[in-house]
Amino acid sequence: MRRVLLPLLMVAALLMPRLVSAHDLFPGFLELQATGASTYQVLWKLPLLQGQRLPIAPRFPDDCALQGAPVSRQEATALVYKAKLSCREPLEGRVISIDGLASAGTEVLLRVRPWQTEALQTLLIQPEQPEAVIPTASEADQQPGVWSYLRLGIEHILLGVDHLLLLLGLVLIVRDGWMLLKTVTAFTLANSITLSVSAVGIVQMPAAPLNAAIALSILFIGTEVVRFMRGQTSFTLRHPWVVACGFGLLHGFGYARGLAELGLPHHELLLALLLFNVGIEIGQDVFVVLVLALERAFRQLQIRWPVWVRRVPAWTIGCAGAYWTIETTVSLIKGGV
Repeated sequence: MRRVLLPLLMVAALLMPRLVSAHDLFPGFLELQATGASTYQVLWKLPLLQGQRLPIAPRFPDDCALQGAPVSRQEATALVYKAKLSCREPLEGRVISIDGLASAGTEVLLRVRPWQTEALQTLLIQPEQPEAVIPTASEADQQPGVWSYLRLGIEHILLGVDHLLLLLGLVLIVRDGWMLLKTVTAFTLANSITLSVSAVGIVQMPAAPLNAAIALSILFIGTEVVRFMRGQTSFTLRHPWVVACGFGLLHGFGYARGLAELGLPHHELLLALLLFNVGIEIGQDVFVVLVLALERAFRQLQIRWPVWVRRVPAWTIGCAGAYWTIETTVSLIKGGV
């Protein structure tokens, strides 16, 4: 038993900081607003991971150069740079790449406003292909545009370890099909509400207390999974949809931070919010269906798993929640509220 647990604990110790810090990472954001036929105002938001800047940077064509030193400021989750870019030729139809993106584990949302037009072109630059061709006027209608926010929402939830651990815990403590549907629906509706009101600026929560509260929710659901496995009961186990609703409200604020950090214009925000929200719900549903499918497949195999194997999900949720609670609490104390 100890020979099995020791390697697992060592692997967990190595991976835990990487896993639980994933919630801090938001997409990079690059905006190019044409101020002339071949001159641009550049806005570059460089994401911060646990306060450290990511080693990524935009690369423009060789005939382009920044005019003067960039003006910078630091926000909660990003370093923001503003500069003027001058090129010999317009950027339409040309390639812009993001150096270091392949190993950074995030994406960059590129938004371009061409010269003498109000039309916005929105592109999603991904790690597997860290470059994009800025569409010409004739090609602009063929681009995915704001539909990029749908994929961004799906990936935000599927790569958000903290949110997935909470969903996993909810699935593990609910065995009745109708109750599970009600629980997942309550979580979905609740986070949709707070995602919407937070993203449009009606209600917002400071980042540090929010992270600490989300960490506590994961730690709490981990203890409930352990209680369920021991055959005990609690209010959460009897009425999981109520607790799911409360946690959904909390996690919705976390979802909204990723969208709000992009600083979208008002006329684009509502559609982006809708698509981002739909993407999140699609990602959640895919994850829940996957967990249920795996559970059913294992049940059909009729394998008698050792006790320690059956407890691994509860340990994972509880340990991640505990680690992250300590981490965010220390950060909250150091930074103040």
